[in-house]
Amino acid sequence: MKDNLQEKSGKQVRNGIYHTMWRWHFYAGLVFAPFLIVLAFSGAVYLFKPQIESMLYQDLFYVENVEHQTLSSNALVGNVKKAYPDAGVTGITIFAEDERTMKVGTIQNGELVSVFVNPYSGEIKGALSVEEEFMTIIKKLHSELVVGGTVANRLVELAACWAIILLVTGLYIWWPRNRAAIWGTILPRWKSKGRTFWRDMHAVPAFWFSLGLLLLILTGLPWSGVMGEQINRLATSTNSGYPPYALSFMEKPESITVTKDIAEDVPWAAENVPVPSSINNQYVPLAIHDIVRIAEHEQVQRPFSVTFPKGETGVFTIATSHSKPFDSATLHIDQYSGAVLTDVRFGDYGIMAKAITLGIALHEGRLFGLMNQLIGLVLCIGLIGLIISSLVMWRKRKPKDRLGAPGKQVDKKIKRAVTLIMLGFGIIMPLVGISIIVILILDKVVFTRIKPLKEWLG
Repeated sequence: MKDNLQEKSGKQVRNGIYHTMWRWHFYAGLVFAPFLIVLAFSGAVYLFKPQIESMLYQDLFYVENVEHQTLSSNALVGNVKKAYPDAGVTGITIFAEDERTMKVGTIQNGELVSVFVNPYSGEIKGALSVEEEFMTIIKKLHSELVVGGTVANRLVELAACWAIILLVTGLYIWWPRNRAAIWGTILPRWKSKGRTFWRDMHAVPAFWFSLGLLLLILTGLPWSGVMGEQINRLATSTNSGYPPYALSFMEKPESITVTKDIAEDVPWAAENVPVPSSINNQYVPLAIHDIVRIAEHEQVQRPFSVTFPKGETGVFTIATSHSKPFDSATLHIDQYSGAVLTDVRFGDYGIMAKAITLGIALHEGRLFGLMNQLIGLVLCIGLIGLIISSLVMWRKRKPKDRLGAPGKQVDKKIKRAVTLIMLGFGIIMPLVGISIIVILILDKVVFTRIKPLKEWLG
């Protein structure tokens, strides 16, 4: 009798935890499904950035005839200045392929505009506003829901963090509570119909995709506003990020300006490297082609960008982050002497920065070529499929006059225990913690006091 009571009690606890987890999973999925679809779609498109841009901007990106000798970078930039006399030139990007044009970054009427120049003839192939570039729009959709601003960025981060909880709670719900057969657990029951079929179409693929999706989400978090800053602080405090300072000579400069403030296309691990100053000894600043020679002498792999100095004490910044992650480089060059003031490579990164750099390359589909892109595409399509199957499943079980949330009649101790687990996620992911607190306050103050709303929510 005692054993039966214990078994019954244990079963009630397991069922209580199951239903409480299901309830969290249900509400989180319902709220964040639209955001996750946007993230998955935009991410799938961005994976193929090189191929899409090459197709859309073929006339700007490529030259028809490849010659033996290229003009100097100075001459090419000079042509841009003649064509756009009112523009300010901010830097250049040199690509690895012989048939690629050189990109010259300019500011025209307060707007960033890329000008593309034939490196052999000096011909201006055309210009393109950075804000109007297709991939800039897709990137903005992925990170800021197009509308931009801090609020949109935090919403994207919140959705990504809740996606982690959706995966964890979903795996708990999926986990067989008995010795389940292979069908419906790791393989769908193809012959089933209705809710059972859609349940399998949601739960079984979710199991197979879970690890890949988790990796995809985690590798995107270093760019986020709150979690990204936490990750950066952790890397800095543990000396596992960028090196304290990579110098050819002199002591570490005290600078409040960091590399991401003055240059684009900087590797994540070098974004917060302090920027040194050029020593103005009344010398004439070096020509652009001299900086390109320094980059080649220092074996910086193409494609790389050169950002021009700002002011008399500014430095040239050479950076590459769009090639293979092992080729990442960030150099600051004295604009008068050509001295290499900073030289940070992948090998200089701490273990955490190396892992994040590889993770970012994986996230963007750059780590192992086309196969990386295709795996990312499958995961993005899979995520959209999971969301669609969950919505179909919900619609099939939803009553006409109610939301159709899982039952709430669970022991309060179990609900509190699961809530504490959720708050544990909130400690790791602050935006999640804030959202949970807001939900709990609304539940106590609003949802339970408005009877029609309470009944509709279930």
